[in-house]
This record gives sequence, C-alpha cells and structure tokens, in this order.
Amino acid sequence: MSRPLIGVSGPDRGGYPAWFFASWAIRFAGGRPLRLTPSRGLPDRPLDALVLGGGADVDPSLYGEDATVPALKPQIQGKSARSIVRVLLGYVVAPIVYLIRRLFSVRHSGLDPARDALENELLKRAIREGAPVLGICRGAQLINVHLGGTLHRDVTSFYVESANPWTMFPRKRVKIEADSHLAELLGRTHAFVNSLHRQAVGQLGSGLIATAREHNGVVQGIETPDPSFLVGVQWHPEYLPQRPEQRRLFREFVRAAREHALRLSGLSPAPVVVQTRD
Repeated sequence: MSRPLIGVSGPDRGGYPAWFFASWAIRFAGGRPLRLTPSRGLPDRPLDALVLGGGADVDPSLYGEDATVPALKPQIQGKSARSIVRVLLGYVVAPIVYLIRRLFSVRHSGLDPARDALENELLKRAIREGAPVLGICRGAQLINVHLGGTLHRDVTSFYVESANPWTMFPRKRVKIEADSHLAELLGRTHAFVNSLHRQAVGQLGSGLIATAREHNGVVQGIETPDPSFLVGVQWHPEYLPQRPEQRRLFREFVRAAREHALRLSGLSPAPVVVQTRD
C-alpha cells in the first residue's frame, strides 16, 4: 500500500525545526507527513495517524486553572543547596544552552487557544476512529488535559540538586515500565532523552497510565493500557535521530498507522515481528 498519511500539528508561526525533524523522521520510517496548523484548519482527508507536536503551553483554563495566577510550585522535601561546581558550570553552559534554545525551540508568545482548539478536535477524531496518536512534549500534555487530567505548570521544584536541563541532547535518564507499550516500542526499559520543557503531566487523565518517569517522579511517558496506540512522551524524539530507540519509536508508530489504514480498507495486515535492534 502507499505510505500512510500522518498529520503533524504545530503553530502558525514558528515551529519549523520541529516540523522539519518530525517530518523527516516520519518519512524515514515510511510515512507521509501532513502539516496541520490553525490557519490550515482541519484536514480535508482522513488521517491514518496523528502526531501532536511541541510548542506553546496548553491553556490552563482547559484544566481548571487561571492563567493570570502564578503557577504553584510542587513542594518537595529535602532540598539541598547546589554545589559551587554546578553553579559555575551553569554560568559556562548557559550561553550555549541559550543559543541552542533560540535555534531549535518552538518560537511562541503566550498561549495559543486556536491551536488548542484544533488539536483537541484532531485528538477527538483520532480517538473516535482508533487512529494511532503520538504526543510529543506539549502534545503529551494536551492528551492528558483532553482526557480530564491536569498539568504541573512549573516543575522547577522537582529539581533540587541541579536545574532541569534545557537541551536537545540526551542528558536526562528516564525509567520505563517493563510491561508498557512504550517499553515495547522503544525496545528498552530505560532511555536517555532530551529536555525542552518547563511543565509536565500532573493528575492523570481518564484511562491513562504513567509509563515513564524521571528519578524525581516527573512523568515522562503516558499511554492507555488498551491495545490502541495512544502514547505521549515528554521529550522530543524527533531531535534524537542518532538514537536507535527513538528511530524505532517512529518506525513502530508508522507501522501502526499502516495497519490502521489497512483495517479501514477492509484488509488484514500481515503479521509483523517486532525487532529489538535498529
């Protein structure tokens, strides 16, 4: 069959690096990406799968909070002072991190209610039709909010000995539940990932489970326990093409999209053996 059509959501302004890397990852895995933004509106053709990309914060009013009120920081016991070495290292690394952020982060100003509305409708349709969904960073957060969950609007206090790194490179270690769909997709129960977020999943939405966390408990992966492909990751796998497990994530996602397209066409997909090596 032809390459499955996979919608990739993003903002009207900015977000080009994320779109470029995500579309490249999808094409490399055998899919056909379609960019979706608020100004483009809903697609005029059925999608075989959906990627909810990163970007502006989800509107807090969607999960019962007031955007004009400063975010409450989680209270974590046992804080310790950062060492002098870490502080000095921060001053050295900060300019480099800033340049990377300016080059590769999604550029936005404030909230994006038009994008929230578009992605909520796209997600509602995908869930109704049983299409595979992969949420990336903001996308994972939006999945959680869409299903009735909440977000930590500021995760600073989770990082007591060192700051939450802002980096495209795989510096953060996450633990993945062994019996989860995410572990099967990545072919492992731990991974080193990048970090481009200041918010995170709080209370889980209806039907969701947390399948990946940092050592401090910050959620890095969510999914539904049923056979459907509804997975969210807090990191940006599209920026990690050098990592075999992240390429594998996109490959398995595209495979699920192809199987969904075959089911819609009335054809049964051929059995596929999941390989553990890239």
